[in-house]
Amino acid sequence: MLFVADTAKEKIVEIRQKEGYGEDFFVRVWVTSGGCSGLSYQMEFSNEPKADDQEFQDNGVRVVTDLRSILYLYNTTLEFSGGLDGKGFYFNNPNASRTCACGESFSV
Repeated sequence: MLFVADTAKEKIVEIRQKEGYGEDFFVRVWVTSGGCSGLSYQMEFSNEPKADDQEFQDNGVRVVTDLRSILYLYNTTLEFSGGLDGKGFYFNNPNASRTCACGESFSV
């Protein structure tokens, strides 16, 4: 399961309206190799399903990931922090044993 915090939902709704993304668009998240801790998070809006997609609904937001990434993202919450010292979108991942200072990469 992937979760979406209220702060992330609000920003997703805002972006969806601003960019004109219809209801058929969902949030795709995945993990790639790279970053100073070994693995990096990726995120985009998409309306093109893939064969190995795993789909979750939380807080009124449709989140999709691939089979490999769900192993790293299980029980992770997508959050958003704004303001002068905000991080933007970030992942609160209970599976991460180590993260880098910027929070954009992790290891398990």
